Parts: sequence; structure tokens; C-alpha cells
Amino acid sequence: MPSRPFSIALLGATGAAGRAVLEVLEDRDVPLSEVKLLATARSAGQEIDFRGEPHKVQAVAPGAFRGCDLALLCAGAEASRAWAPVARAEGALVVDDSAAFRDEAGVPSVVPEVNPEALDLAAGGLVANPGSLAIALALVLKPLQAAAGLTQAVCVTYQCVSGAGLRGVEQLEREASDLMNGREPQPPTRIRHRIAFNLVPQVGEVGADGVSAEEAGLARETRRLLGLPGLPMSATAVRVPVFYGHAAALHLGLARPLAVEEARAALRAAPSVKVLDQPGEGIYPMPMLAVNDDSVLVGRLRADAALPNGLALFLSIDNLRKGGATNLVQLAELLAARRPVA
Repeated sequence: MPSRPFSIALLGATGAAGRAVLEVLEDRDVPLSEVKLLATARSAGQEIDFRGEPHKVQAVAPGAFRGCDLALLCAGAEASRAWAPVARAEGALVVDDSAAFRDEAGVPSVVPEVNPEALDLAAGGLVANPGSLAIALALVLKPLQAAAGLTQAVCVTYQCVSGAGLRGVEQLEREASDLMNGREPQPPTRIRHRIAFNLVPQVGEVGADGVSAEEAGLARETRRLLGLPGLPMSATAVRVPVFYGHAAALHLGLARPLAVEEARAALRAAPSVKVLDQPGEGIYPMPMLAVNDDSVLVGRLRADAALPNGLALFLSIDNLRKGGATNLVQLAELLAARRPVA
């Protein structure tokens, strides 16, 4: 935590991710000397309460980041590509919540509990917030890697509609209401197919190899966060009719035998991980339990006989909190503490 207040500009303040950032700043009682709320011209002029005071949202424009120590960008990849260079030129360090810079050389992607040393690489003053499920997987896999080594990972993700933004939430709300009232749903507006009472096994565009952008990105990001560039890893990403909270099933091959109880102990000792693993009593991770929690929940631990020294588990994370806003705010705190601001 920084020892003295710092100033921030938050781009995307009116969106779900931006509002979650404001909630986390309040919950963590982050010392701030100034908060500047920014959005596109379409959303400018709104008022948002923060720490009991109304703050008017300003339209982002050249000069908007001047005098701010940190710029937190939560308005999507296109806006980040446009405004991150402006924020840096105006003197702000940048933490970006989009996928715009996650694969860019010289831009570290960081989970504070997993690879904080990567912040040393932020010479350009820009840090990428990883994707929600990459954060979850890295938090869970790091202690297991330390305990027994990882030789391969296979995962299936169950991704909620808020991961597709407010339009995804609105689509599920509208479709569920229509179907429950005997109406034919309108054509999909954000998710390609009807999502209410359905599963859609596609998140992101599918390439010529049959792998979606989300699946490829998840494997790439997880390897990078763990410092395991050669880890064999595959993913299947599925959109599910849940409003908030992602989940994933993981099947792991380990380098050395690891008893299930030893795996539980390693996970219990890991930061930002909560073990919920009493399946006989119906206690295990679920999205509804992960919402508003700043940890990744993990359970259903069991041996997997299909893999060498195999281990299977299930996890869930709040995609807007630790899978987004909380990690972003933690990065802002680290940058403010590591690089003292005027």
C-alpha cells in the first residue's frame, strides 16, 4: 500500500468495470489525493457518487490525464490503444484493463500474488491487467507448480455474460424475460446465439485451427504469468447463462506425485485463494459464492487417473472483482509505492 496519497484518472468510469474499480478503491480505503472520472462524450456529464461525494464524469480529451499520477483504463481495447499513449505523454503511469497490450513486448502482465517482479519490466510506464480467468488460473496453479511441478494443463471455462460487457447482461435479461413470459426472444445482440437457458461453446472469434481467440489468449497469458512458456496447455471456452462470476474445470498433469490433501494444503496457504472442498456436504466453488469475493474459490479436488500424477479441480472467480477491478487497483497501489509520485 502506498504511504501517501496519489491521484488517478479513471477512463470508463460509467461502465461496469469502472464502477467496480470505484467500489474496490472505497473498500480498500486507498489513499487518493484526486480522482478524475472520464468517459466518452456519450457518457460524459453523468454524476457518480464516490466516498459520499458526487463526481461529475468528464469527456476524455487531450489534457485530461495531465497532473494525474496514474491512469486506470477500463473502456475497452480500442479506447486503450487511443488514450494510453496520451496518458503516458501527459505524465501518468498506466494500468490497462483491456486486452490491447497483454501480448506486447515490454508491457508486463501482472498478478501481484504471482509475478510482482514483472513490474520491473514496466520501463514504458504501462502495465496490463490480465484477463479474469488467467488471473484465477495463475493464482491456483502457482502453488501447485511449487509443490509438484506442472507438466500439462487442460481446462474448460464457463464464462458469465458480464464478461461480454453490459450488452451481454442485457441480452440475457431480455431473453430470459421473453422466454419466461411465452414470447419469442429477439435476435441476439451481443452473444452470437441465444444465451438464456443455453450454452454457447464460443468466446471470441475462432481461427483457422479451430481455437478461439479467448482459448488461445488464456493459454498464452497463463504461461506468461507463471513463467512457463513451454507448458502444454489447452482450453475450451463456453459462455453460460450466468450474470456474474466465471468458473473453470482444470485437469493437471504434475511432475511429481501430489496427494489430494497435500494439494489442498498448498492451496490453503496461497494468497487470494479459498478452498471450498467438502463435496459430500455440497460445499464447492460456484459463481454465486464468488461474487463480491476478492479470492479465487477452488474445490472438487481429486486424482485424475487419465494424466500422469493427475489432479482435477474446479474454481470460480468474480470477473469484476479479483478477476478485474481488485487486481487492477492492487497494481496501481504497487506502482504508486514502487515509483513514488510527486
